[in-house]
Amino acid sequence: MYALNANHQLIGRNKTSMLDFNQPGLAVFDMDSTLISIECIDEIAALVGKKEEVSAITERAMRGELDFAQSLTQRVALLEGISKAQLQQLFNPIPFTKGAEGFIAWLHQHGWTTAVVSGGFTWFTDQVKDKLRLDFAHANCLNWKNNKLTGTVVPPIVDAQTKADYLKLWAEQLKIPTQQTLAVGDGANDIPMLNAAGFGVAFCAKPALQQHANLSVDEPNLMAIAHYFEAQVFDNHG
Repeated sequence: MYALNANHQLIGRNKTSMLDFNQPGLAVFDMDSTLISIECIDEIAALVGKKEEVSAITERAMRGELDFAQSLTQRVALLEGISKAQLQQLFNPIPFTKGAEGFIAWLHQHGWTTAVVSGGFTWFTDQVKDKLRLDFAHANCLNWKNNKLTGTVVPPIVDAQTKADYLKLWAEQLKIPTQQTLAVGDGANDIPMLNAAGFGVAFCAKPALQQHANLSVDEPNLMAIAHYFEAQVFDNHG
């Protein structure tokens, strides 16, 4: 694995697999703490004074200490009664991670397909998809009654394996080979997705994910990934 620090220095021993940005490819991103700078469910909980309780469960899930589906069910149950108007406060404007718009544009310039798959919620992923002009989005769907959250999600829950399955599904639909797929995430629930991809990036990630990545980026700027690939092309042709 290679690590990338804030000075864009690469630290690693093994030559990683390389993507070809002159050929079509698929880049699949996690949403929370990857494309956007917040954990949506924690911030929703803050609206009703339950952030500390929900954040503790989120942190344990991201470290891989809790089953993701069970932890999500527990956390969503605490959100019962929140209105759509309250939710929209969190995304006005959308809190994109630094470099998100630039890196997606960079991928599109290279003819790549982009997607977000999240254990979060379609309420947010649909807006991220529209704003960044992503090609695909998949996430959990919250249940509503009278414009308020019921505290449940529509089954089946999007968990770690689902994220990997959608990367494979989209690649098959597009006839893109596995070696031309990129996955970017930050938590333990991204492990299967990174393992399924041709190249996996752990972005400001938990240790549980870093050991499954081709590249670990510690700088909170998604353009650092583009800089890495540009440097590799320069090294290979320099």
